[in-house]
Amino acid sequence: MQVAGPAASAPSKTPQNPTAGETAAPMAANSDPRLAQYKVIRRNGAVVGFEPSKIAIALTKAFLAVNGGQSAASARVRELTAHLTDVVVGALMRRKPEGGAIHIEEIQDQVELALMRGGEHEVARAYVLYREKRAQERAQEKQKGAKGETAPAAISVVDQGVAKPLDLGRLKELVQASCEGLADVDADRIMKATLKDLYDGVPMDEVRKCVILAARTLIEKDPAYSFVTARLLLDSIRYEAMGEEASQADMAAKYAEYFPRFVKHGIKIGLLNEALAQYDLATLGKALVPQRDLQFGYLGLQTLYRGLRWISGVHCSSGGTVLGVVLGECEDRAAAVPLAAGLVAPAPVPVLSLVLLASAMPA
Repeated sequence: MQVAGPAASAPSKTPQNPTAGETAAPMAANSDPRLAQYKVIRRNGAVVGFEPSKIAIALTKAFLAVNGGQSAASARVRELTAHLTDVVVGALMRRKPEGGAIHIEEIQDQVELALMRGGEHEVARAYVLYREKRAQERAQEKQKGAKGETAPAAISVVDQGVAKPLDLGRLKELVQASCEGLADVDADRIMKATLKDLYDGVPMDEVRKCVILAARTLIEKDPAYSFVTARLLLDSIRYEAMGEEASQADMAAKYAEYFPRFVKHGIKIGLLNEALAQYDLATLGKALVPQRDLQFGYLGLQTLYRGLRWISGVHCSSGGTVLGVVLGECEDRAAAVPLAAGLVAPAPVPVLSLVLLASAMPA
């Protein structure tokens, strides 16, 4: 990873090379073992290790460019650089708590934000101006070589140990379907942010995380993206539960087919009460309404998913909840079937498609 440029040769109010992303002298690597989970995607698509020390170099050079060479010996600058580096690294790790690949532009965005929030407005302004200047230079270079430029190679992903081309068509359809019916959301924006964080040989699980993160970062700009993010998370949950790709439109048939199998499997492995087998599971499966999945916002769905996934197995949560209620409240199995179906079908609460077995289910 390259995150800093050559040192300024003389004091100047114009930054010589203060941004993360350029050549830099090495510094001692951060000892936090969690950093091994992170990678950096450079502008040329290369994936390299994440080194906070290079962020520190970029910050130091930004101060040098504004305050002059004498600032390198300043204890204040050294302390500020160390503090701001911690702030940037902390922000990046919060955005991707499970690790993953971070694009160089995202790192530079966080450096810029840390300078502004730290009150270093003059340094931040110089940093912004330099980034803009370099962006223009890169655009001009790209334009000059555009005539002889070949089309970029397809991204290769690894799915269950097998390398194959990324299905961009399916990914685009997923994002567009997740935005359907929502005002003021931009599917292309999500796609662009997702592809920026992908690299050749990326695991397919990481692709699913990237598209969710791309939408999640936009929630603060427009709350409608909360529903987009929830729908993308639902797609990931469906794959985890069923082991195959399935769209929201597929779930009308999938629910009816999957629900009886789920209950029988839960009974077989001892996680569900055998009395549940007495219900008309096919009728209950058909009563599930997949459109209610779309009522979830991201926070609600993520909270429910994380809270339930500690128990192994998968199920249709609304049906499991309803059967648990009926099992405790109604001894007449014939009357329980329409009661359960009625609770599932017209109830005004959303239906989570597939999550891990709920601990509230009778054991």
